[in-house]
Amino acid sequence: MNLSIVIPIKDERDNIPRLHDRLTQALASLAQTYEIVFVDDGSVDGSYAALEEIARRDSAVKVVRLRRNFGQSAALQAGIDWSQGDVVVTMDGDMQNDPADIPMLLERLKEGYDAVLGLRAKRQDHMLIRKIPSFLGNWLIRKVTGVRIKDMGCTLRAMRRELADSLLLYGEMHRFIPVLAQQSGAKLLQVPVRHHPRAAGKTKYTLSRTFRVFLDLITVKFLHSYLTRPMHVMGLAGLCSMFLGFLSLVLTVWMKAQFRTNMTGNPFLLLSAILVVIGVQFISLGLIGELMTRTYFESQGKRSYAVRNTLNIETAMRQKAA
Repeated sequence: MNLSIVIPIKDERDNIPRLHDRLTQALASLAQTYEIVFVDDGSVDGSYAALEEIARRDSAVKVVRLRRNFGQSAALQAGIDWSQGDVVVTMDGDMQNDPADIPMLLERLKEGYDAVLGLRAKRQDHMLIRKIPSFLGNWLIRKVTGVRIKDMGCTLRAMRRELADSLLLYGEMHRFIPVLAQQSGAKLLQVPVRHHPRAAGKTKYTLSRTFRVFLDLITVKFLHSYLTRPMHVMGLAGLCSMFLGFLSLVLTVWMKAQFRTNMTGNPFLLLSAILVVIGVQFISLGLIGELMTRTYFESQGKRSYAVRNTLNIETAMRQKAA
């Protein structure tokens, strides 16, 4: 199998037949075998019946039906796990992504990139609910992670199989696929793609997802920068807290000497004690984190690095490293 199209579906009954028609038209010009993997993420509007009908008519259509609504990240992970193509293309099922852009993504992928990501040009979304929160979210993610991809939320992307298999998607991590890919050392390219207004169905996006993005960003930043050295972040916070506690104690002593104030009644004395205790707790958490990190890597035989390829290395050595 050369190509897998992975599409999470949640209550998109009216869009499914049109999406399938557009996909088959776009893929007909490609001289390669393909499969279309629809993942029904707990739809309740009859989407699965529409997928069943299409699967009966088209053997290239594969359907993975989840037991309930697990979320887009889980559905996307299921689609990747159950697909077979050497190249994985992901897209939404709401017809806002244009299947006609897929051949272009594949052509750019041949230039040596590990993933080609879409950049929604002339985005057809509500300004207040979608565009502004997306702009702010993308800006914040770029600042925190250092990844220069402009549109993190575009789901139209083409990835090589080895990269797709290396992504572990859970929670809401589908929004951070460009970040996760770059952290694994992938070579990325972002290109403009078309974007259409939603013609049928209802959007699943709400402003509450913006706050979840911020919380997930903290997780991504920690896993990227401090997974193998948690003491650096916890210990630094602990030392800062203890230093502020020392300054508060010095201020307490100075006020006693200068103004003859009662030290036991001075709130800065209590503040210094609290800050020192907090500092000790942070450092203790850092030590616990260091132990957990070693358990995580050593007990499961995991590596703290990823190898792209090797030259003149014996097969036995590769198997040993694996």
